[in-house]
Amino acid sequence: MSNSPRPVAVVTGASSGIGAVYADRLAARGYDLLLVARRADRLEALSARLAEAHGGSVAVLAADLTKEDDLARVEQALAGNPAISLLVNNAGNAKLAPLAQTSVAEASTMIALNITSLMRLTQSVLPGFVARNAGTIINIGSVLSLHALPTSGVYSGTKGFVLNFSRSLQAELAGTGVKVQLVLPAATATELWDLAGVPLAGLKPATVMSAEDMVDAALAGLDQGEAITIPPVEDIALWAAYDAARAALFAATRTGKPASRYTG
Repeated sequence: MSNSPRPVAVVTGASSGIGAVYADRLAARGYDLLLVARRADRLEALSARLAEAHGGSVAVLAADLTKEDDLARVEQALAGNPAISLLVNNAGNAKLAPLAQTSVAEASTMIALNITSLMRLTQSVLPGFVARNAGTIINIGSVLSLHALPTSGVYSGTKGFVLNFSRSLQAELAGTGVKVQLVLPAATATELWDLAGVPLAGLKPATVMSAEDMVDAALAGLDQGEAITIPPVEDIALWAAYDAARAALFAATRTGKPASRYTG
């Protein structure tokens, strides 16, 4: 793939849902693809469909990003390919249940996939992007990084990491040719819901966005230069107000002394 004149986009969690739609849309935009997911059979089928529909090269790498050996193998593939110009960190897992009903294994899997693999794959491409002063990283977070439900403690915590990690990277890379987009989907029609223990059929249809609409909106936001894209939010001033309140609250901590309510 590194000998192709086309840029390469990497999509994790590409075998279904949001990842598969990103793969289709990026192939249509002229990217060669490297698709990463656990299910090799689905990856191979998707690769064949995309190559027929859009041409170009569609390579697949079957890997479980919660496993150290597999993650290291993907890191090496990304770090060793200078043609990669775009990384979509989409792979993720959810278990929506009270913490007392969540096993250590389930919580650890969410942390490994939603946090550790996203961070390490970002680190694997970033030195090359910085050296070339070009490249794009798209991190798929969640609106549950902004809000926590009684059943979303670990999941919201992992997506809170994605939010803060992405925003720090954006500040770190300001003024360079490397871009980081943070996408915060709300309820999206994917298999994740059934895996999370909350069947998609139990949600109000009017509150659920299709994966196609979500990805198309996110890519439109990328084209428009958005650093943070929240596909279903019509009034973007709501984000501006939220962010301003966050900044004001942080600024208010820089006094070096307890607030008067604790010393009266």
